[in-house]
Amino acid sequence: MDTQSADMPVTEAPSGYLSHLGMRMTGWRADHARFEIALGPEHLNRHDNPHGGVHASMLDTAMGYAGCWTGDADDKLMALTLSLNVQYLSRPRGTRLIAEGVRTGGGKSTFFAEATITDETGELIAKGTGVFRYRSRA
Repeated sequence: MDTQSADMPVTEAPSGYLSHLGMRMTGWRADHARFEIALGPEHLNRHDNPHGGVHASMLDTAMGYAGCWTGDADDKLMALTLSLNVQYLSRPRGTRLIAEGVRTGGGKSTFFAEATITDETGELIAKGTGVFRYRSRA
């Protein structure tokens, strides 16, 4: 399998937090990750819109995974978020949020990433940028 362009078969179980949110990975390859959430009442704020924390969690997760692709499910690379910026742009028209993160640069110890959230209608909901530090593999 070409690890630079093909999505990795999803073999990593979601963390407890991602499971709690109902977030699932739907794509992962070099410098790119995709996650989705089917919206339910547990995701909504008092205005019946997805809570901003849902957006921030999705953007953070997609960007973090985008920078941690190794091409080998047994060789896990982890990162910590140093900075996260979120721009809230619109409300969803659909019932599913889709976050796509892209690693945009970096080096040996840190990387930069961008992400967007759309819904299944194509509505742009939020955008984010982040800086991440790789954890040591010790």
